[in-house]
Formats: sequence, C-alpha cells, structure tokens
Amino acid sequence: MIATELAAQVATAVQHGVLAAPAPKGINTEGVVTFFASKIAPILLAVLGVIFIGRAGRGEISKVLTSSAIAIVGLAFIAGAATLFFVGDYLINLIFS
Repeated sequence: MIATELAAQVATAVQHGVLAAPAPKGINTEGVVTFFASKIAPILLAVLGVIFIGRAGRGEISKVLTSSAIAIVGLAFIAGAATLFFVGDYLINLIFS
C-alpha cells in the first residue's frame, strides 16, 4: 500500500516536472569583462610599474623607456580593439535595423 502510494507520488512529480533541472543560463560576459577591467588590469599595471621602477633604480633607463613604450602601444591596441567592437556593433545595428 505504501509502496504504491509512493510510486504514484513519484510518477506525479515526474509528470509535473518537479524533478527537472532548471534551464541553463548564459554566461555573464559583461560581468567577466568588468571583473578583469576592475580587478586584474590594475594589479598587472602595478606589477609593471614596480618592474619599471626597479629597472630605473639600477640605471637601466633605456630598457625602462623601451618597456614603457611597448606597454603604451599595447594599451593603445586594447583600446582600439574595444573601440572597433562598439563601432562594429553600431554598424550591425545600422544595417540590420
């Protein structure tokens, strides 16, 4: 008697979807980008700054200037890529809407 009632309740639960897993959600890419921009990038820039100051203290000014120029060019490329992302999004919206 108890086994048949339990089996009936389980069958009802399965039919109503109570045991079904919730639908998967997408990845919050904006949150990931914000995390990297607000937490990781400042730490990496601080490490670069410490390395540059250490080299400058040892008299390696030319290496510091070269590394600084490379870092600035890299940041310019990153900013350009972000700008192209927004320009591309604007163009897609302009063409398809």
